[in-house]
Amino acid sequence: MTAPLAAALLPLALLTPAASPVSVVEADFDPATAFVPPSAVSYAADLVPYGSHAVVVTDRSAPGRTVLTLTVSGLAPDHRFPAHLHTGGCGADPASSGPHYQDVTDPVQPSTDPAYANERNELRLVLRTDGHGKGTATTAVDWQPRPGEARSLVLHAGTPVAGPRGAGDRVACVKLER
Repeated sequence: MTAPLAAALLPLALLTPAASPVSVVEADFDPATAFVPPSAVSYAADLVPYGSHAVVVTDRSAPGRTVLTLTVSGLAPDHRFPAHLHTGGCGADPASSGPHYQDVTDPVQPSTDPAYANERNELRLVLRTDGHGKGTATTAVDWQPRPGEARSLVLHAGTPVAGPRGAGDRVACVKLER
């Protein structure tokens, strides 16, 4: 590239915004089979009805720390949903979200070793909805996910268990990467 061309392009480079340390994902839950791939997928419409809403705020502004806040409305009332970062994206198959994201990855998958599968090594939270299906949960970890490796936030069935599901079954997924 010639010097005059590089000098002419420099102002354009300055217009490109820097990656923000705070990201916000806001989405309505849709069926995984929607015509346009949804940003938030419900696999259990009785617990996470289509059209219910989620906002995920991920704050990485403090060096070496991540704070994640999940706010929802329209979910099953008076329910507890465990939620975790996962390595895969949201897809038609709940398993497409992959395993839990771990700061230090367990070499044996699926990870069940308590040295890896714990609240210090995984970003975990429990979302509790009120009588109207609204709720907010926040958690913090003393690390930041590696870029491109924490692709979704998955809600699990939790308690009380509805229908034939187990408490750990995946009932919804929010895509964290664009």
